Amino acid sequence: MNHSVNGLAGNGQSSPSHVGSGQRLGLDRSVVTRRTGLQFPNRLEFPIWERIGKQISLISDSSAWWLGDWLIYGEKEYADRYRMAIEQTSLDYQTLRNYAWVARRFSLSRRRDKLSFAHHAEVAALSQTDQDLWLQRAEHFGWSRNRLRRELRRAAGAGEVVEAAEAVDSRKANGGAVDVKVKLTSSREQLDRWKLAAELQNSDLVSWMVQALESNAKEVIGNKTPESEAPVAERT
Repeated sequence: MNHSVNGLAGNGQSSPSHVGSGQRLGLDRSVVTRRTGLQFPNRLEFPIWERIGKQISLISDSSAWWLGDWLIYGEKEYADRYRMAIEQTSLDYQTLRNYAWVARRFSLSRRRDKLSFAHHAEVAALSQTDQDLWLQRAEHFGWSRNRLRRELRRAAGAGEVVEAAEAVDSRKANGGAVDVKVKLTSSREQLDRWKLAAELQNSDLVSWMVQALESNAKEVIGNKTPESEAPVAERT
């Protein structure tokens, strides 16, 4: 009996350790897939059973990419209808948004099929250069998602100076503004959170930080206005 290998039916070859991005995913023909489970034959050789587990793992991980790309396509092509389509499924919109955000951060050519979606999510808030650097390290050393997270935290916690912002205001014509350069030492979690907030507001990190500082400064100054400067009611 010929078994399908990672969805490539009838080729009778053994399964590779991972599926390349050009291959289609599926389960070995030895099992019958149902909505609520898998039906196994009475006897199944261990290598085939092991291969099925790997196939299920790949499909589970790939589904995050699929759902993210699916939402991106729907937002682009069916702007007035895609939300209604989502509501008719059991999919959580915020979860889909998270998947789509990661998917947008990595074009298909930059996604590494030897690493999980979770690996990519860990570095999604970084610049492309840093994304590629950390993913290359994770792939080369065989890091799990948790190991990658620990390495990111270790790098941030070791006193690494993160140049989170270099706010240079070159608009000299607008009132003679001066150049301001800011260098911050932050945790990786803080930096990732700031980058995510800027991304959600369709802004680059520097512009978002300047806006946040300006907004906070106005609020603080407004709350600390001296009583002597408050308007005095006229006496009659």
